Amino acid sequence: MFVFYQRRVNVKNSTKLSFLLLLASPIIVLTGCNQTSAKNLDKKSQDVKSVVMVTDANGVDDKSFNQSAWEGLVEWGKAEGVNKGQQGYDYIQSNDPSEFTTNIDQALSSNFNTIVGVGFLIRDAIEQSAKQNPEQQFAIIDSVIENQPNVVSASFRENEVAYLAGVAAAMTTKTDKVGFIGGEEGAIIDRFEVGYEKGVKDTAAKLGKDIKVDIKYAASFSDPAKGKMLAARIYHDGSDIIYHASGGTGAGVFQEAKALNEAKPKHKVWVIGADKDQTEDGNYRDSSGKEQNLTLTSAVKRVGAAVKDIADKANQGKFPGGEHLVYGLENDGLALIDGNMEQEVILAVKDAHKKIVNGELKIPSEKE
Repeated sequence: MFVFYQRRVNVKNSTKLSFLLLLASPIIVLTGCNQTSAKNLDKKSQDVKSVVMVTDANGVDDKSFNQSAWEGLVEWGKAEGVNKGQQGYDYIQSNDPSEFTTNIDQALSSNFNTIVGVGFLIRDAIEQSAKQNPEQQFAIIDSVIENQPNVVSASFRENEVAYLAGVAAAMTTKTDKVGFIGGEEGAIIDRFEVGYEKGVKDTAAKLGKDIKVDIKYAASFSDPAKGKMLAARIYHDGSDIIYHASGGTGAGVFQEAKALNEAKPKHKVWVIGADKDQTEDGNYRDSSGKEQNLTLTSAVKRVGAAVKDIADKANQGKFPGGEHLVYGLENDGLALIDGNMEQEVILAVKDAHKKIVNGELKIPSEKE
């Protein structure tokens, strides 16, 4: 369903263009053989369809959701031998939700074959533009647009990997109290919350413990200051592990954990990262100057793999318009990395992972 746009030639510039070509003709004669070789070498990249990604309001370098999506698109571009730019792959950064429609219009005017909207916040803007441009290919990541044949939707069973994070937290906590910080409330973050809480409670029951889960929301995916404040409150109230599902807000959670650990707390505090491997974000130096890390693990949501998968399908002429692609543990759309977990915890996580994939363990996806 790719749409090939015919570029318009400015008639006023045609005379000037002819003159420039005439001046350049001796060079063309001298380099004709090399041009033929270059054309053959570039044939593959010329056949590749172009893809652009429109970010949500956190930007492409949020060390979380958008960055993961962008890394997947970069990987696709390299595999196909195309460059960043209008003829290959690119991104348009949104600094505020009010920019979504404008940025999608920019992608349309740039004649990209496939436009990928990242994040559920951009859903309405993608849906509206898809209806207005029925021949254009669109994709929405982390949301679903139904009954729109030129849109492919991709979502994740976040509750599955969140359950594994809950297992890790329950087996690691020294205070029998753990925390959760969500960005904005909604169906997606609900899946993170209920999966995590279920993982904690199931594991606590096996251990014969009563482990509390302190849940708070920042009402934003791009407010590190709010994340830091909420983390300070949760840690102060006794939790020693926080799982965040809050995008850019999570940077503040890491900041607060570092500040506490650098001050030599009674119990080391940990953060469980979200969306991508956030191990690097947990680097710090303790009071003695020794290098340490406070990222217990990361619940990786392979957004980049989903973006790459859709780009691959589109490039092969198999754009899955109208379909809803779902990524979970069974198809490697999600994973809990080993990180700094102890071996006993890793084994428990692997056991739970296996049971979820086999269908032995059902994880709730909605709040009761």
